[in-house]
Amino acid sequence: MTSGAPAYVDGHNLLEGKVVVVTAAAGAGIGAATTRRCLEEGAKAVVLGDTHERRLAEAHEALSRDFDDTRVATRACDVTDEVAVNALLDAAEEFGGVDVMVNNAGLGGTASVLDMTDEQWSRVLDITLTGTFRCVRAAGKRMVSAGRKGVIVNNASVVGWRAQEGQAHYAAAKAGVMALTRCAALDVAAHGIRVNAVSPSLAMHPFLAKVTSDDLLEELKSREAFGRAAEPWEVANVIVFLASDYSSYLTGEVVSVSSQHP
Repeated sequence: MTSGAPAYVDGHNLLEGKVVVVTAAAGAGIGAATTRRCLEEGAKAVVLGDTHERRLAEAHEALSRDFDDTRVATRACDVTDEVAVNALLDAAEEFGGVDVMVNNAGLGGTASVLDMTDEQWSRVLDITLTGTFRCVRAAGKRMVSAGRKGVIVNNASVVGWRAQEGQAHYAAAKAGVMALTRCAALDVAAHGIRVNAVSPSLAMHPFLAKVTSDDLLEELKSREAFGRAAEPWEVANVIVFLASDYSSYLTGEVVSVSSQHP
């Protein structure tokens, strides 16, 4: 069965007054969709981080056209650099401090474990897992210091649960993000901070199409109950739910954003 994407959902001010920080937020993927969705949901401000400065500037320009420019800030940020992570959060302080941290940065790739180099393994783990850890730690410390009952949402993947050929490094990293989410949630629960994750199966965006063969994309789509990939904004909707007060009793949870069937 193939089903077309549903109509875009209007905002309902679920994040009214919140300051949101999103990593890997430029371009046209889940991070970019999340920044737009947060602004549509009434966020006081959204701070975008990304390593790609040109795309970051383009994202800032596009969002400034559609929303109040005073609600949007951008900072170049490489999540493998703790100084850069803290600089990104410093930008949020200009709006009153981070309320919601969305850790979207990750790096994939395809390689058999028989051919994978230490460098390939380490690079994916450093960005996808350790980078998420750095952001959780930095945002958590600021929330605790400010006495703020904030929210952290990490981006995992169903590959952390399900085997896929050539994805050992990425799958290990995303499984680690899931475990990090569960343990970090317990570490900060006493401070009223919640930590959850989304686990998308297949969200279509230009970068994915660029690095994935047409045959593999068709195979992955065929595994989905709707016969299609998710739109990035459909994943962003779940991120917004986890960031909002509607999920006030959820912490340490990994929510699968998937229509995948066995």
